[in-house]
Amino acid sequence: MNITLLSSPLQGFTDFRFRNAFHKYFGGIDTFYSPYIKLNGKLVVKGSYERDILPENNNTLEVIPQIITNDAEEFLFVAKYVQQFGYKELNWNLGCPYPMVAKCGMGSGLISNTSQIEHILKRVHNETDIIVSMKMRMGYENPTEILEVFPILDQYPIKNIAIHARIGKQLYKGGVDLESFQKCLNHTKHKIYYNGDITSVTKFKELQEQFPSIDHWMIGRGLIADPFLPFMIKNNTTEYPKKRFEIFEAFHDEIYREYDAYLQGPTPIRMKMLGFWEYFSESFSDPQKTYKKIKKAGNAKNYEKIVKEIFKNTK
Repeated sequence: MNITLLSSPLQGFTDFRFRNAFHKYFGGIDTFYSPYIKLNGKLVVKGSYERDILPENNNTLEVIPQIITNDAEEFLFVAKYVQQFGYKELNWNLGCPYPMVAKCGMGSGLISNTSQIEHILKRVHNETDIIVSMKMRMGYENPTEILEVFPILDQYPIKNIAIHARIGKQLYKGGVDLESFQKCLNHTKHKIYYNGDITSVTKFKELQEQFPSIDHWMIGRGLIADPFLPFMIKNNTTEYPKKRFEIFEAFHDEIYREYDAYLQGPTPIRMKMLGFWEYFSESFSDPQKTYKKIKKAGNAKNYEKIVKEIFKNTK
């Protein structure tokens, strides 16, 4: 079976700067989902969201924009907004687990509100020709919430539903719930994509064996922790390239330059790269020690020196 690999959108990480560099150095991802567009009650799209989906910033990639909302007017506005840039599909985020989002009735906090989901889908399908796809958790409080949503979704031509096999309250803690994910497969006619804890080729093969009908697989945090993972899955190998850390270093240096040019001041770039190294460190023999070194870098000069040392000691 041919498989399709997708990059799950991660707010604060997988913007166009990251996507372009990732595609250039590693490959393996067929489609990238952009981090969600959030309107905050006003029908205005922030400049940073627009830059992220501009065709000229994504000209070597297949990208699908995403929205997070519990409001039909916002959805309609963003649908028409992305269409002006040539996008035919808009992904709806019902997966974000963070309490500040969920408690506002968005992301995974919207899954239990079946009447609002139906209201939004009805208006969007009646008033626009945008293709709708979805990114969901299985619920916020419990994994049966999604089962109540499927009868509504089955009334509409949803392109696909990417399901992260956790509930919102878990955030990213604990294991994925594969038994509940199987129930999802049994309860909908729609095409399902799998998402959650694809962290190695071995883990991917185990999931593939358990869910043989799935041919679209979405990778989130695992893609940042091990950027070679999609390529290795596609090529059915557990062997890294010979120049693994030289490639990784070139990728790091490129995104570092891109973000340094964009972010103003030493603190924002430090915090941005610290976020990445929380995941990058997993690729090194001693993740805790590696991350600790990065954390101790007080300024850009020290940071650059420490990064060089870390990569040098792996070659």
